[in-house]
Amino acid sequence: MTQQFHNLNVIVTGASGVIGSTFVKALVSAGANVGLLGRNEGKLQKVIEETDHPEKSIALVADVLDKASLIHAKQHFNERFGNIHALINCAGGNHPDATTDDEHYNPNTEKNLFGLSEEGVESVFRLNYTGSFLPIQVFGQDLTEGEGNTIINISSMNAFQPLTKIPAYSGAKAAISNFTQWLSTYFEGKVRVNAIAPGFFETSQNKALLRNQDGSYSNRANKILGQTPMNRFGDPEDLIGTLFWLLDYEASKFVTGVVIPVDGGFSSYSGV
Repeated sequence: MTQQFHNLNVIVTGASGVIGSTFVKALVSAGANVGLLGRNEGKLQKVIEETDHPEKSIALVADVLDKASLIHAKQHFNERFGNIHALINCAGGNHPDATTDDEHYNPNTEKNLFGLSEEGVESVFRLNYTGSFLPIQVFGQDLTEGEGNTIINISSMNAFQPLTKIPAYSGAKAAISNFTQWLSTYFEGKVRVNAIAPGFFETSQNKALLRNQDGSYSNRANKILGQTPMNRFGDPEDLIGTLFWLLDYEASKFVTGVVIPVDGGFSSYSGV
């Protein structure tokens, strides 16, 4: 890759996850200095070792729900690389206790809507919404200095159309899309704020929903593929082009407040 982001200082939350780690490796290859933020130092160091230039990365052990740890992480990054130019909020996820077993109400299903736990639902909203809000509060202060700085959130196709079984995750990602628009207005272009809405990717979190025990696709997976014109699940690398476009000030300097689907056409197909 080219060095189009030479010495751009970037924070990536959820940096050891599937999407976050893919972004980190691509950004380092493109010349950026990257702060990998996550709770597990071992996992962060493993991602750093897999980059082209480990010296251009730093592990920032922090919890996106713990503001004090985020402040400490920011200080650590600033001491190493200076002010932050971009924040990419990849931290997020679902919770089994916020996921129904039935797609449509079945009174005989133990974990239907009425069986979901309050703790599970709250944890999903906190991780996805508050887990983006607090990093923006902390790291975003650097972004208001200078020009061309940006925030990129990770929304979801669930924010456009809620999927069955995952009401909390769908609602939390809809909140991220709304917050992205709110921030773009609040910063008035001083900081560009956009979001990427990935389509359907196989991850460790959704494997049980997409694969049967024998490894074949589940009925749910086949439904998704049947609704996706490209007829495949996405690869994390499919998101890099959109990420780079949004980071590149000259390429996207008039773009703010948008949520961009990268979904293989899922959002365009009515099913008919």
